[in-house]
Amino acid sequence: MTSDAAATATTTPEPEPGPGTEATAGRSRASRIRRGLAWTAAVLVLGLAGAGWWVYSHLEGNIDSVDLDRAIGTDNRPPKVVEKAQNVLVLGSDSRAGANAELDHGNVSGARSDTAMLVHIPEGRSRATAVSIPRDTLITRPECKDEDGRTVPEANRVMFNSVYSVAGPACVVKTVEQLSGIRVDHFVEVDFAGFKGLVDALGGVTVTLDQPMTGAKGGLKLDAGTHRLNGTDSLKFVRTRYGYGDGSDLGRIGLQQQFMLALLAEIKKQDALGNPARLYKLADAGTKSLTTDSELASLSALADFAQSMKGVDPSTMETIMLPVAYDKVDPNRVVIAQEQASQLWEALRTDQKVPASAKDSPAKGGGGKGAKSKSPAPEPSPSA
Repeated sequence: MTSDAAATATTTPEPEPGPGTEATAGRSRASRIRRGLAWTAAVLVLGLAGAGWWVYSHLEGNIDSVDLDRAIGTDNRPPKVVEKAQNVLVLGSDSRAGANAELDHGNVSGARSDTAMLVHIPEGRSRATAVSIPRDTLITRPECKDEDGRTVPEANRVMFNSVYSVAGPACVVKTVEQLSGIRVDHFVEVDFAGFKGLVDALGGVTVTLDQPMTGAKGGLKLDAGTHRLNGTDSLKFVRTRYGYGDGSDLGRIGLQQQFMLALLAEIKKQDALGNPARLYKLADAGTKSLTTDSELASLSALADFAQSMKGVDPSTMETIMLPVAYDKVDPNRVVIAQEQASQLWEALRTDQKVPASAKDSPAKGGGGKGAKSKSPAPEPSPSA
C-alpha cells in the first residue's frame, strides 16, 4: 500500500450513525444508569444494615440482667405448678442519688424498691392479676447472697422494701418466693429515672383524680379532674403519699396500680410499629430503665415475651393489694394477713380465680380510691 493510500485509509471518516447505532448508545447509557442505581442501592442497604446493627447493639446494651439461678440457687425454690402460666416480679427501684436526686427532694444514699408487684399471667395469657406488696410490710428475710457474693443472714421483722437495699434484687425474688410459695419465672426492674424517660417518650400519660392532691411535703399538686402528666410529674404521682387520701403507704399502692394501668393502656394505644422513629425512642427509653433476669435480657427475648402477652388487655387486668393487718407492736407497719394471703397465693399458684375473701385486707388505704386511669378502651376499674 502506498503512503497516500495509507493516509487515505487512516483518515476515512466513520459512517454516520444510523438508527441501530443510536439504539446501542441508548442501551449503554441505560446500562450505566442501572449500574449507578445498583451501587447506590447497595451502599444504602449496607448503610441501613450497619445502622440496624448499631441500633440493635445499642438497645441490647442498655439492658442489665441478673442470673437468678446463680444468685439464688436451684435448691429450695418452689416448684412450677402450672407449666404454661407465668409469674413475673416487677420492681420499681427508687434511688434518690445521682440522676434520681434531681427528680426528688434531697440526696439520699442507697436504693429501695418502692414498688413491688407479682404479676400472674394464667395459661392462655388473655388476662393478668397484679398483686402489690406494701413496702412497709414486716417480713422474714431469708439468707441471701448480695450482689458482691457476700452472705446476708436471715432476719426477722424487717421492712419488705429494705431487702432490695440490703441484699439486691435476687434476694427480693427469693423473699417473694418464700412468702408466696410461687415460683417466680421472670424478674423485671424499672429504674424510676428511666421510667420518667419512658413516659416522656410516650408524650405523657393521662390520669383522672376524684379528689385533689395537695402537694404536701413537696409532692405533686393537682386539682380533681383529668390530667396529662409528663415524666417528671408521673414520677411524683407514683411517689405521692402524704398529699393524697389517708397519706398511707397502702393508699399510695392504689395510685401506683392506677398509673400502671394508664401507662400500659397508653403503650397499647400508640402505633409505635407504624412509626420507626417513635419505636426507637420508646425502645431506647424503655431499655435504659430495665434490669431483667438473664432469660429476658435480650431484645429478641423481650419481644417474644411481649408478643406472648399481646392478648392481655390493661382494661381487664385485676389489681390486688396483698392482704395485710396493722402490726400490734408498731402501728406504722403492717404484717401479712395470713388467712386471706394464703387463699390469694393458692389461687395464683394453681391458676384459679382469686376468691373475693382473699382480697379483703384488714388494713386498708384510702389513697387509691380517688384516682382513675384514662384509657382508650373501657376505663379500668381495678380493685385495690
